[in-house]
Amino acid sequence: MYHLDIGVIISLESLLKNGTEEIEVLGLNSCQVNAWDIDLLTEDNAKRVRKIVGDNINISSLWVGWPGPKVWDFIDGPLTLGLVPAEFRYARMEALKKGARFAKMLDITDITTHVGFIPENPSTTEYRETVIAIREVASYCKNLGIYFNFETGQETPITLIRTIEDTGLDNLGINLDPANLLLYGKANPVDAVDIYKNLIRGVHVKDGKYPTDGRHLGEETAMGEGMVNFPLLLDRLIKYNYQGALTIEREITGPKQKEDIIKAKEILLDILQKY
Repeated sequence: MYHLDIGVIISLESLLKNGTEEIEVLGLNSCQVNAWDIDLLTEDNAKRVRKIVGDNINISSLWVGWPGPKVWDFIDGPLTLGLVPAEFRYARMEALKKGARFAKMLDITDITTHVGFIPENPSTTEYRETVIAIREVASYCKNLGIYFNFETGQETPITLIRTIEDTGLDNLGINLDPANLLLYGKANPVDAVDIYKNLIRGVHVKDGKYPTDGRHLGEETAMGEGMVNFPLLLDRLIKYNYQGALTIEREITGPKQKEDIIKAKEILLDILQKY
């Protein structure tokens, strides 16, 4: 069987408070740590996390959030998300640098974030300024030996590739979220793999559907209930010799979330069994 670590997203707060119980009860051995509260990114907490995970759980990457407003839709999203809005840019660049330092303390190699609605038109000042901001943060990461990964969704695949090319650094990667490409109406995720190729360093196992109106994102669903063709997606990833983790994400809470994560794990194991 083609082996890939199967994991789940866990908040830094939960990891510090409850340890790895949330991961182990799901029968998983990997996680992506989600850190929105940058005040928690301290040396003491890094030491605590290293002690908590020990040799039992692999942290595939640190998902770093940023301060300020965030609206996950098509109208206010471009004005509030990531490094694109100029008024929030500096504080968010500093937050991402702090995240890179925390990742270094954890001895992990990757940080991930949403950069925002990267402009499709590369001739605009907004696009050029966004690339400059990305380059500064990614250069900071490079000096620490850290990869800077873009989570997909808010831009078309070719816009993301252009941004990576224009940033011009060799420590840039992609966290493929196939559902986001559908939720934001940007691409067929299987086709996107053929554009991203070996730049993919992380994968979110999340399912969903295309938008049904011009204001709101599409619906996120349990794996197998949306429009992501996971057997074909994994086949394409294996074609490019993907070696990273498959990190299950289900954006609901309560017992149903746990049920859907376990179901997703079983589907993944069944698919991988064929390789």
